[in-house]
Amino acid sequence: MNAEPGFPKSLTLPVEGMSCASCVGRVERALEAVPGVAEASVNLAAERADVSFDAAIDATTIIKAIEDLGYRVPRRSVTLAVEGMTCAGCVRGVERALLAVPGVASANVNLATETAVVIGTAPVDDLIAAVGTKGKTARALSGDDGPTDQAAKKDAEARQLKRRVGVAGILTLPVFVLEMGSHLIPGMHHLVMTTIGMQASWLIQFALTTAVLVGPGRAFYRLGVPALFKGAPDMNSLVAVGTASAYLFSVVATFAPGLLPDGTVNVYFEAAAVIVTLILVGRWLEARAKGRTSEAIQRLVRLAPSQARVRRGERFTEIEVAQVVLGDVIEVRPGERLPVDGEVLDGTSYVDESMITGEPVPVAKGAGATVVGGTINQTGSFTFRATAVGRDTMLAQIIRMVEDAQGGKLPIQALVDKVTMVFVPVVMALALLTFVVWLVFGPEPALTFGLVNAVAVLIIACPCAMGLATPTSIMVGTGRGAEVGVLFRKGEALQALSDVRVVAFDKTGTLTEGAPRLTDLDVSNGFDRAEVLAQIAGVEAKSEHPIARALVAAAESEGLVLPEVSGFESLTGMGVRATVGSTSVEIGADRYMAMLGHDVQVFAQTAARLADEGKSPLYAAIDGRLAAIVAVADPIKETTPAAIAALHDLGLKVAMITGDNRRTADAIARRLGIDEVVAEVLPDGKVEAVRHLKTAHGRLAFVGDGINDAPALAEADVGLAIGTGTDVAIEAADVVLMSGALSGVPKAIALSSATIRNIRQNLFWAFAYNTALVPVAAGALYPAFGILLSPIFAAGAMALSSVFVLGNALRLRRWKPEPLPGAAKGRVPSGLREVPAE
Repeated sequence: MNAEPGFPKSLTLPVEGMSCASCVGRVERALEAVPGVAEASVNLAAERADVSFDAAIDATTIIKAIEDLGYRVPRRSVTLAVEGMTCAGCVRGVERALLAVPGVASANVNLATETAVVIGTAPVDDLIAAVGTKGKTARALSGDDGPTDQAAKKDAEARQLKRRVGVAGILTLPVFVLEMGSHLIPGMHHLVMTTIGMQASWLIQFALTTAVLVGPGRAFYRLGVPALFKGAPDMNSLVAVGTASAYLFSVVATFAPGLLPDGTVNVYFEAAAVIVTLILVGRWLEARAKGRTSEAIQRLVRLAPSQARVRRGERFTEIEVAQVVLGDVIEVRPGERLPVDGEVLDGTSYVDESMITGEPVPVAKGAGATVVGGTINQTGSFTFRATAVGRDTMLAQIIRMVEDAQGGKLPIQALVDKVTMVFVPVVMALALLTFVVWLVFGPEPALTFGLVNAVAVLIIACPCAMGLATPTSIMVGTGRGAEVGVLFRKGEALQALSDVRVVAFDKTGTLTEGAPRLTDLDVSNGFDRAEVLAQIAGVEAKSEHPIARALVAAAESEGLVLPEVSGFESLTGMGVRATVGSTSVEIGADRYMAMLGHDVQVFAQTAARLADEGKSPLYAAIDGRLAAIVAVADPIKETTPAAIAALHDLGLKVAMITGDNRRTADAIARRLGIDEVVAEVLPDGKVEAVRHLKTAHGRLAFVGDGINDAPALAEADVGLAIGTGTDVAIEAADVVLMSGALSGVPKAIALSSATIRNIRQNLFWAFAYNTALVPVAAGALYPAFGILLSPIFAAGAMALSSVFVLGNALRLRRWKPEPLPGAAKGRVPSGLREVPAE
């Protein structure tokens, strides 16, 4: 087979899992069986496969052949900072160049962040070289390149553009006054003609315009012309061709007017100069707005203090936060920010965690409590031991999550990608067609009309707006989410969450606190409540049942001393009994009391209420008399009822997945207003329950917190993990609710909808702008209305279109979640707070 020109001739891949020469032979035979592979050589010691091709072949096909044998081809993620991208066409060109590199599995280029995230096995140098083929420059970002470095770079870029705008403006103003002043100001033309003369005026315009194009406008030609010759024209190419056409025509009119037809000798220096200046103004405003899109990350970075007060020997010494290591003991005083994550050793205080969780109420901290770096200590001093430092702190992880989400590409971007692949070439073709049509069919001077309108078409087309429409909204939306305690771990979750039709909750630990507590204790006449509780807790202290532990905790929380117990006995299916001092104590269900000959009807009213609330009562008999009715339940989180009401207000159905029996689950659902219940679900049955709900209702979000929720979180269209839950659940989720409060669920969905709505507005503007104004620039209105669009106005419109998209995206910074129904009181309505312990 003859080699096809232009395709890679070889590929080197790492291979893991080989253990002997037999493995080597299997891999080599599998690779040589792939069509297009000429030779394969596998090295066991180096764990490497070298593959030579004699035809074009996708690297993923080679990788699949190896992995189908059970071996691994490890991929890594490389982030490149890409300079020189100006429009959606640039993005698509760089993506295609990276995907063509052998070993690249995926490439995602983001115009707003000016980065490319590449996953695969290709060397970094090959990736940088591929970007270079599109006329852009790239460098690999390391862990040391933090958000602060990127922000400083953007600030420097904005300052440089401001200087270029200033120089271009100073040079362009005389050109504009000399040429356009003659048309706009009465007597100006006569003044110019009688003082310096027309030829001198044109020479001055020539000199100043040349300075504009060679100086501040040089980048348009340096980037646009090579891209044009490489067959990948971008917005710089449009500006370069448009301004060069006006400039060169004017140069001919100035120095060789005889080469032009009669009646066409005019100069358009002012068009070239003003176009470059206006587009530079747009770029400057765009750079400033881009800087503001990442302000949320900058605010997160600024949360971490630079100094920490660490114990060294017998004293506390201030050191750089970067020098803090695990296990260091750190002192924090009132009003100071915590430098790292840790566990409180000594002292008490209240800590403002709103910058992490979005919840405004300070949290009490004492010995054993967990604290998070970046939060603010308020009232007291305390010491804590560092449990996470550097890149492992919660703040650092939040920043990484937000950055990853901001670099994501949503499904809604697919249409933009298809359009931008052909946008610039189509615009250039339309400009050429415009010139030819005016030249053939236009009135005299046809050449002038053709030139001016073709330049207007080139200048007014704006692929920038299309390229910025989605990523800028994602950046601002995910950043705003981090500020209100909603972390989008994947950018795609923004769009998926806006399409959700049903929200399913795990019950224990999600809708509820996850820890059973004593909720009801009514005693018979003649019994003292505290004494009864102490005796019940003394007996239950001998049991390991969760309900028993809740009763013991309740007694201890009330400062009761548990009595000595003897003769403890557990009766399966009935209850427990023991002797406290010389008094017999029996605790159990109503059937146990009936067996003992006690009539529980005295508590009938209380028992009926508990049944309505889905609780199963227990009874206690002391010294042969019925003494009390008891209920232990898992309290509902205070934010649960309001969060469910808010989801209903958003038009969503709410479901609950629980292991409770049907009767109890239905009682809870009625009180909380839950629409559908999947009850009696075993821990490994949650995935099937999620599938059932998806089939019945459509796209589904699942909210959970435990290890056993991870498969269901992964199965759901969008998984939301409670931030106070397990690491396994958080890793399986698409969205993390940092506060642990369910108010984050409607907050996340509302923010998702607002962001997608903002993206659609941007895309509508970008497409409507180009669809409407490109024909106007071509002269479509001239036959009916005699209206033509000046290239200068075209440049202004093009510059403002990108600024409009960025300005619209920045509106998301002011987004605020709607107050939850009943949130003003901050309390769960009466009768809604407890649910039975599972």
